[in-house]
Amino acid sequence: MWSEFKAFLLKTNVVALALAFIVGVALAAVVVSLVNDIVMPPVGLLLGGADFQNMYWNISGKSYPNLKAARDAGAAVIAYGNFINTVITFVIVALVAFLIGRALIKATVSTKVCPRCGMDVPIPATRCPFCTSDLAAVGARTV
Repeated sequence: MWSEFKAFLLKTNVVALALAFIVGVALAAVVVSLVNDIVMPPVGLLLGGADFQNMYWNISGKSYPNLKAARDAGAAVIAYGNFINTVITFVIVALVAFLIGRALIKATVSTKVCPRCGMDVPIPATRCPFCTSDLAAVGARTV
């Protein structure tokens, strides 16, 4: 059973997926710090000194000096400042993931165009399956 389990882990790339998850969690922590410690303070300053961590709507009817005090008292609050931070964090993580993916995943050319009929055929093909032209003789272009 152990050998089957080991084969499953290696065959299905579970180890690679686990490592990618660990790196992703670490990257998310870096991005959260980037947003909270570097991006949001200047944005708050530009918006008149707003502290996004302390922006909330109190729907309990009582008054509290800040979000932490309201939450400690168990008041019903809508913490829209935290939501704004989370959205900005998500956008940055998605952008970084896109840039990394774009850099690492190169589009591979797998077909060429038959010059006689214009159909896409696999690169190794020497004869077009659609019009039966000899592709080596006519010089098909890759797509």
